[in-house]
Amino acid sequence: MKSIYFLIICMLGFTLQCSARSKKTETFPDGTKIPEWFSKVKKVKPEDLGKQFTITDFGAVADSTLVQTLAIQKVIDLASSQGGGVIVVPKGTFRSGALFFKPHTHLYVSEGAVLKGSDNIADYPLIPSRMEGQNLNYYAALVNAYGVDGFTISGKGTIDGNGLKYWEAFWQRRKENPKCTNLEVSRPRLVFIWKSNDVQVQDVKLHNSGFWTSHYYQCKNIKILDLHIFSPSKPVRAPSTDAIDLDVCSNVLIKGCYLSVNDDAIALKGGKGPWADSDPNNGENTNIIIENCEFGFCHSALTCGSEAIHNKNILMRNCHVNEAERLLWLKMRPDTPQLYEYVSVENVKGQAHSMIYAKPWTQFFDLKGRKDMLLSYCKHISMKNIDMTCDVFYDIDINQYNRLADFTFSGLNIKAKNSAYNKSLIDGVKLINVKVNDKIIE
Repeated sequence: MKSIYFLIICMLGFTLQCSARSKKTETFPDGTKIPEWFSKVKKVKPEDLGKQFTITDFGAVADSTLVQTLAIQKVIDLASSQGGGVIVVPKGTFRSGALFFKPHTHLYVSEGAVLKGSDNIADYPLIPSRMEGQNLNYYAALVNAYGVDGFTISGKGTIDGNGLKYWEAFWQRRKENPKCTNLEVSRPRLVFIWKSNDVQVQDVKLHNSGFWTSHYYQCKNIKILDLHIFSPSKPVRAPSTDAIDLDVCSNVLIKGCYLSVNDDAIALKGGKGPWADSDPNNGENTNIIIENCEFGFCHSALTCGSEAIHNKNILMRNCHVNEAERLLWLKMRPDTPQLYEYVSVENVKGQAHSMIYAKPWTQFFDLKGRKDMLLSYCKHISMKNIDMTCDVFYDIDINQYNRLADFTFSGLNIKAKNSAYNKSLIDGVKLINVKVNDKIIE
């Protein structure tokens, strides 16, 4: 009998332990509680979003050579006039210029369907927009949503930017003028979502963008789930095809995605220039979680900058990185006041040229006549439980305009061709169980 009581007590203790573990509060890097919203990853179902409007029922035809912007836009407008609904792209290839979604409308790209962008920039109107940390007139994206709360993109089809002609034009211009800016060659983004809250983008393939692949500006509560984002690095490199650009956004979950592009995979933006922090169009990115993602070729898996003023509570975890130039890139822009704080990269495996890269970013430097010294700060940065092969372990080199403080490296197992490190560059750096080339460093 005593043995039975003992067994019951042990089982009860084990159950209470498991319950306590399951209720353990997860926190952002600054210690604040992660809201339950981040753990809810239910996929949207088109049948729950209202009436479905299949574009071929309203005049669009599956002809990859025919630009059908007007026909598809008419379907969006019709759905809007009837209170909203889901614009369905059925199996087949449909070429289009810029499309503008309206409140209560959604996009569903069926499996086997391709919404293919026109390669003629005339099919993308020049309108008030946001690019590279500044508000200006620029070309519309292929898929645009402005002020569309609750907007969703779903389905297992493909949104293809058809970007080859744009890429070739950019590299031709770069040959003519090696210092040309990204905006000198007119190129459309694939997806641009602006001032829209409670957005969910899931399952689709975002391929071959002419410029940035997906850009979210002044949005809250975004879930980006199980996307396949790709633009080539060869034989023709797809310039500036960032996979996901977050620009003045808060509460963002990026989960289960594959990202391989010829630029940064996930870039946190928010404004640039010597007075960027006083411009009401600019702002911070806060509460961003990136998890269970796989990174193919990219300039960096996670980048702060180059047009950013404040990034806080950024958590990247449980990811695999392959062919990345950098795992974490802190772009220190000397013509912009910057603060990157409470950034944590955890539980990552794979390979990259540099594990961490923090250096001045001087491309297109312009103080616009400002005389005083601008400073960029990075503090409370942590990299934990990382198992990687790198060319360079500690790729950090700052100048008088940069301040690095309170970095923690913990549980690292790194194989590196260049294992050198200089702790003096950071004010308050901790190395806890850091192994480089099978040697513990301190």
